[in-house]
Amino acid sequence: MLKWIFKLFTNYKSSNFIEELDPMKKFLIVGLGNIGEKYENTRHNIGFKILDFLANKEEATFETQKLGDLATFRFKGRTFILLKPSTYMNLSGKAVLYWLTKEKIPLDNLLVITDDLNLPFGTLRIKTKGSDGGHNGLKDIQEKLNSSKYNRFRFGISDAFTKGRQVDYVLGEWEEDENKKLPERYVKSAEIIKSFGTAGINNTMNTFNGK
Repeated sequence: MLKWIFKLFTNYKSSNFIEELDPMKKFLIVGLGNIGEKYENTRHNIGFKILDFLANKEEATFETQKLGDLATFRFKGRTFILLKPSTYMNLSGKAVLYWLTKEKIPLDNLLVITDDLNLPFGTLRIKTKGSDGGHNGLKDIQEKLNSSKYNRFRFGISDAFTKGRQVDYVLGEWEEDENKKLPERYVKSAEIIKSFGTAGINNTMNTFNGK
């Protein structure tokens, strides 16, 4: 009998049965942005772009589902669920709350990627809590989750705009010199996301903040 059980375990160790005995930890990685071709390459869509890069690197494919496009991949025993909300930036919280609930993912395993006007271009900063900083996407997430204590990954886009031109700036496209630097920033961003799921938020902050 014991030999039969051992053989079953060996032959079917990748089956759902075994996964239920040793469930993989799941993480929801949300990239903020606006859907539609006219927004695709704007500064405000850096969250989408980072997830596109990571999904392509991990050979994961986005599929349109409720309230957003999702892609999933596994790395070092963890499951990463990448979400690009289709609710538009100002209503991002609806999609975040829905998928956290549906996938039964704890709030500690949520990471939200957003652009940040208060950081120089390309600066990467991970935090475990904070204000919305005037960012409408983060504001809606905070309202829907009823908490400001969720992990966020801020990507600096700088504040190189004149008074009254903020909307035009964040919805504008990158400058030529910025475009040249983005590929390296995408690589580093992908490392941050995978570190978050495997090494934890504190180690990730210590390793990558300001890099």
